[in-house]
Amino acid sequence: MSVIFDYLIIAWGFIMIGLMGIGGFFMFRKFLKRLPKEDGKSIMDWEEYYMDKSKHMWEENEKKMLEELVSPVPELFRDVARHKIASKIGEVALTKNMNKINQDVLIQGYILATPKRDHKFLRNKLEQKNIDVKPYEQFFSQSQNDYSADWDKRYKKN
Repeated sequence: MSVIFDYLIIAWGFIMIGLMGIGGFFMFRKFLKRLPKEDGKSIMDWEEYYMDKSKHMWEENEKKMLEELVSPVPELFRDVARHKIASKIGEVALTKNMNKINQDVLIQGYILATPKRDHKFLRNKLEQKNIDVKPYEQFFSQSQNDYSADWDKRYKKN
């Protein structure tokens, strides 16, 4: 009986260390996003800035489409994903001096905000909605890691 109990305690210790490591990893990532960059603002500060500046630009159709696009994200992380994607869409709209967010800006912002592995879902969703993917191929060819702080300088403004 005591050998089994010893193994359970050892297993429980490894499980706890593993769970604490996973939690610490996500907390550390959040901490890094809060650190100020060269301009004095953090990544999360810029996300809030673009959300506040573009909040009035969203219309109901675009909100519904954004909800459809973030639907495959697990519900636990969906709010964070929606916020990050919407802030990037707002940044694209403000960079292009738009008065409102349209479908074109929404798709471009979604591509810029998401990693390459999520682009397959977007392609399928655009096919379902009969939206031509060809105008967005230049964005699909790059992964999220290829975009840096100066993405707007390389971005073709239409």
